[in-house]
Amino acid sequence: MLLAGACHPGPVINTGGNTVGGTIAGIVSTVGKAALPGRKVTAINTVTGEKFETTTGTNGGYTMKVSQGTYRLEVELRDGEKIVKQPGDTKVQNSDLDPQRHFVISGGL
Repeated sequence: MLLAGACHPGPVINTGGNTVGGTIAGIVSTVGKAALPGRKVTAINTVTGEKFETTTGTNGGYTMKVSQGTYRLEVELRDGEKIVKQPGDTKVQNSDLDPQRHFVISGGL
């Protein structure tokens, strides 16, 4: 598993010999647009099940490098929270940057 801990925006460095396809980035916020820092965001390859994880920064942003493939994105929810908006499946090719993969969460705050 490859972990990336940078927050969006900012550089992400390929730290290993894994074949890295591209970068997924976005922001996790409330309906009122307040940033949600410290939330785990997971990208799951829809074919292989391979997972990549990162945590949102103080601005609610996240950035992670992933292998080529199609990913389902998930975000950590807390009691009483619901996802109002989430990105659809994200297809990543070599050297792609897939920004604006945003989540909006309501309730529980």
